[in-house]
Amino acid sequence: MIDTLFIATGNAHKLVEIRAIFSVPNLKLVDMNDYSELPEVVEDQDSFVGNAVKKAVELAKFSGQWTLADDSGLEVDALGGDPGVYSARYAGEDADYLANNSKLLHELKGVTERSARFRCVIALCSPDGEARTVEGCCEGKIALAPSGDSGFGYDPLFIPVGESRTFAEMSDLEKNAVSHRGVALANADVAWKHLLVNN
Repeated sequence: MIDTLFIATGNAHKLVEIRAIFSVPNLKLVDMNDYSELPEVVEDQDSFVGNAVKKAVELAKFSGQWTLADDSGLEVDALGGDPGVYSARYAGEDADYLANNSKLLHELKGVTERSARFRCVIALCSPDGEARTVEGCCEGKIALAPSGDSGFGYDPLFIPVGESRTFAEMSDLEKNAVSHRGVALANADVAWKHLLVNN
């Protein structure tokens, strides 16, 4: 049974989303801020699964805790699935959200077929290095211009299926109900509930 879970992300926005969705009574959630030194995990795999598993395994072995890690990104059909695993650094290694969004809009200039999806893979790894994964996906399209002030990353440009608003125009509750990470975490809850304390 797991009574402590290490959420292995340095992204404050992701941490808030994961903590909001993955709350289980009497399950202690710790994060990277609870450790003074952590090894840097280079996300050099060619898939979301590969990156999530690598991060979970390395940090579980280091921390001695069950570890939850994710990798996620945006796949745009007209760009052959890009930016994909390079979503966070689409406009360069030190790119910020604004630069990534600007590059995406530039690449899609004049493109009418703007279907896309957010994909998230979550890996759960035991302290001895045994990992398992679940996935979540949210289909949608890329807007012609950014809209909204909430969320992060590509949220101002992504309109989920069935919506006229971007993720950045939705409340956290609305977004979490349909987002790739929300779906993945719901799948994780079903798949791994038997491992969690008091469930």
